Amino acid sequence: MANFQARTARRTHLFTESVIREMTRVAHEHDAINLAQGFPDFSAPELLKEAACAAIRADINQYAITWGTVNLRQALAEKYADRYGM
Repeated sequence: MANFQARTARRTHLFTESVIREMTRVAHEHDAINLAQGFPDFSAPELLKEAACAAIRADINQYAITWGTVNLRQALAEKYADRYGM
């Protein structure tokens, strides 16, 4: 059998570690709790599961911009206005 050595293209050597992977690695190094990723120890509420399924069926399945979608921001503004008079 031929001696095979796996190689990657040189351009791939420019890739860097993702921020999420870096946070996970650093958390493990310091025995810290990593808040960058969620690992719940409880089941999600049915209402949340149904909402997630409805969003996926409606093709609302992309990461939002950092500050949230317009609909989310509007809903939060209305909630805070009602609850806190803001």
